[in-house]
Amino acid sequence: MSPLASYRRLFDLAGPLYVVVAFLGRLPLSMSQIGTMLLVSTATGSYGAGGLAAGALAVANAIGSPVAGELADRVGQRPLVLVQSVLGALGLVALVTLTGTDAADGSLIATAGLVGLVLPQVGPLARVRWRPITRDTGHRQPRLMDAAFSYEGAADEASFVLGPALVGVVVVLASPSGAMLLAAALLAVFGCAFAAHPTARLTGGTAGALGGDGRILTAIFVGLLLAQGCLGLFFGSIQTGTTALTTEVGRPGLAGIIHACLGVGSVLAGLATVAISERVGHERRVLVSASALVLLSLPLLLVDSVAGLIVTVLLLGFGVAPYMIGVFSIGERAVPAGRVGLAMTLLAGATGIGYAVGSTVAGRLADLHGHPAAFAVTVSATVLAVALATLGQRPVRRMLAEVTLARADAAG
Repeated sequence: MSPLASYRRLFDLAGPLYVVVAFLGRLPLSMSQIGTMLLVSTATGSYGAGGLAAGALAVANAIGSPVAGELADRVGQRPLVLVQSVLGALGLVALVTLTGTDAADGSLIATAGLVGLVLPQVGPLARVRWRPITRDTGHRQPRLMDAAFSYEGAADEASFVLGPALVGVVVVLASPSGAMLLAAALLAVFGCAFAAHPTARLTGGTAGALGGDGRILTAIFVGLLLAQGCLGLFFGSIQTGTTALTTEVGRPGLAGIIHACLGVGSVLAGLATVAISERVGHERRVLVSASALVLLSLPLLLVDSVAGLIVTVLLLGFGVAPYMIGVFSIGERAVPAGRVGLAMTLLAGATGIGYAVGSTVAGRLADLHGHPAAFAVTVSATVLAVALATLGQRPVRRMLAEVTLARADAAG
């Protein structure tokens, strides 16, 4: 089945409305992170405070999302995502209101954390729906699942293109507050729509029936959590470095737009991964893409202009989605079938924790030494990702072979 045929079949199975709703429903999370950083930084005049607030939101989301994923595995996504969408939208409005009252830094950071606790992780939950959506496709399901995860990786990256870009445009035209209110509106509409979509009925009630009580924190899955933590560290530090550089040159509103460039190459690379031969294992794809991130991130240590940063970030994006797709694809296969929701949200949560560490450390370093110090954190994250991918090659390859054989026996 060709890549285009695989995508066409996926969209026929799910329906175009689902694709649109699941994409737009994940925009508020991508907007809230950089939006919170810009909102709090502008209100307090401190990169450190902005980084702490964005980090608090990410850490709280990392803590809350796995709990939500476990509940979704047991009771279904519909009631859970509906509640999260309403509470998240109200929380974003509350954060905007608080920044207009000259509140203390601690209050802003705590409020950002509470907002992050309830924001839904639409991307990971969307990944969970694809296996039941494709369950009647027979021998084509493995290829369709590869295509689904390639699409989801590209969709996540596209959301991190459009989300920061929307924030940047609204900040330039209005204010950081306006950008956050837009995120709240999108969450209220499309988060609820994602919860109400008929595919939500395909989730939940499977934890016990499908081995949901099986062990999930194996050595391999812990390694995947660390791998996603590296990616979060990468995101948080590069976003902070970008904010610092654009502010230094007097164009802070460009931060979101420039950061969005990271996702342009990533979207293209993510969509193209479905064309990679099935003989190339996901563990090898992770190693190759992590190595590419190291090489492509090194120019960040020398960049000192907006134009140079745009070019560097644009090229760097080509390594991001293939890395993330590989990690999530391995994760979906590394856990019991009834706990995929928990697994996907744990991986997303690890990304959030990495983002928090990256944005906080890079924010402090940017306050002290400027943007090059923040970008040094970015490069360090990619080096660590290569080390983890190298260590995991043999055990992951063995695990994937065992899972493929087991699923083939079950289907036959």
